[in-house]
Amino acid sequence: MNVAAQLLGQTDIYIVDQIMKGNYDNCNDVLEIGCATGRNLTYFLKQQYNVCGIDVNAKAIEYCQRQAEEIGGKPVGNNFRVEDICAHSFPEASFDLVISNAVFHFANNQNHFEQMLFSAWKLIKPNGFLFCRLASNIGIEGLVEELDNGRYRLPDGTIRFLVNQQMLLDYTLKLEGELHENLKTTNVQNLRAMTTWCIRKIK
Repeated sequence: MNVAAQLLGQTDIYIVDQIMKGNYDNCNDVLEIGCATGRNLTYFLKQQYNVCGIDVNAKAIEYCQRQAEEIGGKPVGNNFRVEDICAHSFPEASFDLVISNAVFHFANNQNHFEQMLFSAWKLIKPNGFLFCRLASNIGIEGLVEELDNGRYRLPDGTIRFLVNQQMLLDYTLKLEGELHENLKTTNVQNLRAMTTWCIRKIK
């Protein structure tokens, strides 16, 4: 295994991009929403950040907690919890960085999407960051089939709540945040589009 793989594990490449730019160097407290097996937390655990995660899957949380203790070399206590972002138990303004990677597009409708987004945003400290990667219609507008409540059928057959560029820009303003990176969208052979949305909390 090469040095990069040892340090980063299976961390999503778009989070690696932010790490390599040094954007999260001072983010001591990190939460991942929908952490699953914790693959996006490897780097932060190895660097001895205070790392937390939530997921609705109890087995995933159990696995993630074991992995976190092995990688970080210390007990993680109650840092990993079987919880939904809309009903979590962490105090407001607890984290310098909140990661939501391929989670928000499972919203049932726009109201549900906003509940998830605003709940996550309240957890971020002033000058902290939200890293969000989610499905969008950017670049594939004519290829998606509108269903209901903001959900669409993608060319790959999956059904997702989709955002567009203007929605993300509007939500950034509504949150009173600012983009610290331009929106970036990956088009996967016109089957789906995934947008990376990086915001800093300015208040």
